[in-house]
Amino acid sequence: MKALVLERVKQLSLRDVPLEEKVGEGDVRVKIKACGICGSDVHYYLHGRIGDFVVNGPMILGHEAAGVVVEVGAGVTHLKAGDLVCMEPGIPKAFSAETMQGMYNLDPGVFFWATPPDHGCLRESVVHPARFCFKLPSPLTAAEGAMVEPLAIGMEAAKQARLQGGDTVAIVGAGTIGVMCALSALASGASRVYIGDIMEEKLNVAAKIPEGETPVSPVIPINTKKTSLVEAVREQTDGRGVDVVIEASGSAAVYPDFFRTVRKGGRAVLVGMPNGAVPIEVPFLQGQGIRIYTVFRYCNVYPRAIALLAGGKIDLKPFISRTFPFEDSIAAYEYAAAGHPDTVKVMIEL
Repeated sequence: MKALVLERVKQLSLRDVPLEEKVGEGDVRVKIKACGICGSDVHYYLHGRIGDFVVNGPMILGHEAAGVVVEVGAGVTHLKAGDLVCMEPGIPKAFSAETMQGMYNLDPGVFFWATPPDHGCLRESVVHPARFCFKLPSPLTAAEGAMVEPLAIGMEAAKQARLQGGDTVAIVGAGTIGVMCALSALASGASRVYIGDIMEEKLNVAAKIPEGETPVSPVIPINTKKTSLVEAVREQTDGRGVDVVIEASGSAAVYPDFFRTVRKGGRAVLVGMPNGAVPIEVPFLQGQGIRIYTVFRYCNVYPRAIALLAGGKIDLKPFISRTFPFEDSIAAYEYAAAGHPDTVKVMIEL
């Protein structure tokens, strides 16, 4: 079948790949209709590796996808041919210690699309376990379904943050994941979200988050090139700080200051992944009673994310910045790799 293949660093080809995938018991075959380009895809394209994950041979890219079920394996009862579904890209070992403990996202033996050596899903069709395929109710589109994957990271951050109605939240970084965290926080009951970034274009995108029926916008963009996030948040909260801070930039430069946006007894959630060690002021965190949580992918949040989309609590359409047809996949990756600051998600449709 035709697929987008990363041949080597900065070299892509759209070509036929000899893949033979049989639909086994509990599986479905899905014709891919939409696939988003993730930052990790771009990183593999530009650098050929992320940490210990190294591309040592041709690899099909893509892990944010949705499509139509075209074949159903034995034992599958909740899906049928013609259903529009989105898919979790990771398939954990069913009986690993982590899976059995309810943390399948931490399974060291997980198969994960477009993570070396596993092929991704930017191709004509995939065979996938039905238990990791989720039906998208009308009128959700395949493109919105593909965006459930990055939204799931935001949902996991909100879950780890133990958000309650009325909480205030500060988010470091207004990139794709920062925006998904803001959407998830608001949908989880946050009353106000302060989101900081050094790029005005990204903050303008974050300002697209619907204001709802309140006279005051729940999203407060803060240009951290002009104003300290800590100072801005402290000023806005009468010196107390927010209930939760979510670090979504992955920049080592923001450590350890962003912890000072949080009130005593508040929570910090680490989503972004810095390259290497970062400084943390342990005595300060202890004195403030700040609890720290971390996010690695997601676990059991897809159904909640889809429910919020279907119920109109989250709208992802404004954040699909540009769409390319499958035959222009290489151009789509070149555009995504250029790093346009006003772009949230580049989508490829098949």
